Amino acid sequence: MDELKKRAKELLETGAVKVVIGYEQGTGNKTRAAFIQKPEEVSRLIFDSRCVLNLAVYLNKPEVKQIGKPAIVAPIPVLRAIIQLASENQFTDDNLLILGITPESKFVEFNKLADVETYLDQHLIEIEARDKEILEKLDKMSVEERWNFWVEELSPCFKCYACRAACPMCYCHRCTVEMNQPQWISVPSHQLGNIEWHFMRAMHLAGRCVDCNACANACPIAIPLNLLTKKTLEEIKVSFGGYKPTLTGGHIMSTFKPNDKENFIR
Repeated sequence: MDELKKRAKELLETGAVKVVIGYEQGTGNKTRAAFIQKPEEVSRLIFDSRCVLNLAVYLNKPEVKQIGKPAIVAPIPVLRAIIQLASENQFTDDNLLILGITPESKFVEFNKLADVETYLDQHLIEIEARDKEILEKLDKMSVEERWNFWVEELSPCFKCYACRAACPMCYCHRCTVEMNQPQWISVPSHQLGNIEWHFMRAMHLAGRCVDCNACANACPIAIPLNLLTKKTLEEIKVSFGGYKPTLTGGHIMSTFKPNDKENFIR
């Protein structure tokens, strides 16, 4: 990571960026987001297998935007999130610099978003084998069994919304769960409220989820709620030939093609 630190220091010294968003050692054996604004502080930057937070979640924060142009340390999931956010007109080449990290933990700088999009063609989303196994088991269940599975899994949820806070795609200034005129989603953390919240969020992420697992990693009681979005990714792959973030393609829930399959409509 010496190359990353060197480049981060150069960018801050020259004023090319005002802040470098990366990872640093947190409490215990955990890592956390670092917001480096001084060249002498780049030594705090680290990167290893513990760095699972999707840093793209901070790019839309008003507090970060006020600092000025950022550079962001971006492993594959963060790169995917950046492209998806760019396709939703959240930023352009002019207001972001990307310090990429390859799966081999090597540093690569991207000058343009289009270069990131091309690079990601080599790293398409693939659901991990262990998660595929769980999804296959769920598929073999009856509707009633599957319903009971999710009722049980989601019942401990007390709606802390850590999943929403960790997700870079949940950037709405006001969420549906905070609407009370009319009340769209039940507020209490009971069976109906929990089902409505997590299923609604999964639908909002359909065709937008970058499979970073930040939501499940953030859950303080380890609910495997990322299985919901992984299931949508699998369905999109079967019905629409797969999904990848693109600068111009929008996403599956906001686009229409005359030859789209309709066998899912019942």
